[in-house]
Amino acid sequence: MGSSLLLSACANHGGYLNHVQPELVSEPSQQSDKNSKPMYLDLIRQMQQQGAYYASLANIEAFRQRYGSPPELSRLQADALRETGQIDAAKKLYADLLHTDQAGAAWHGLGLIAAAQKQNMQAEQALSKAVQMDPVNVDYLGDLGYQRLRAGQITAAHEPLAKAAELAPANVRAISNLVLWMLLNNDYAQADAAMQRANLPTAARQQIHTLAVQLQLAQQVERPTAMALLPSQSTPGATASSDDSQMTQPPVSQSGGVPESMLERFGASSKTSEVHP
Repeated sequence: MGSSLLLSACANHGGYLNHVQPELVSEPSQQSDKNSKPMYLDLIRQMQQQGAYYASLANIEAFRQRYGSPPELSRLQADALRETGQIDAAKKLYADLLHTDQAGAAWHGLGLIAAAQKQNMQAEQALSKAVQMDPVNVDYLGDLGYQRLRAGQITAAHEPLAKAAELAPANVRAISNLVLWMLLNNDYAQADAAMQRANLPTAARQQIHTLAVQLQLAQQVERPTAMALLPSQSTPGATASSDDSQMTQPPVSQSGGVPESMLERFGASSKTSEVHP
């Protein structure tokens, strides 16, 4: 639903609290960069880190005409398609990458799409697969943990969020996600201590507290609804409800630029200063 779904997760910016915006990289010498295959690919990455997804799509086509289509280029294209709302095309590209060296990123992308569409079981499965393929990827861990928080799976969310925070102790998003877990686990003293150690700005702390309240309220509202939809145990053929039927989604914040889905992150270098919700 981070994000890898805190501050990791899925929507136009992935669903993280953007209290700190990444600085735009200096304007590259684009013509010279395009004359080198590695530099041109890096230029496309920079465009996406800055949010210029349509520009990256144009350059992806130009790159393909000049240098061919390595798997990473297709993955960058899938990310750009997802970010620009071309979901079906993105899903097809991700599916085509599941047997390449970009498989982990492809599973991650599919998980973000599922989270954005509130398909919680599919999001859990895809994000878990991404983590399985790349166990030390902080973005994947954060997004998996955040998706579990959104789904009300507080206990299960702890491990991936703790791993992300310990793997990247300077990563604001990873720390913020773990603090969010602490708040939802009613460990307010530990959450406050963690925010102080990380020197999180006041605005970021307020956003994390607000998000925790939103998630708690969403779960309180959704849980009775989910129970009402359960079939009677006395009904022939009735089965237990899936986790997906009881998963909850946080409401969309009207401030702070928080997207509907917390799980959209992408480009580790541009997201390390973002908090995902």
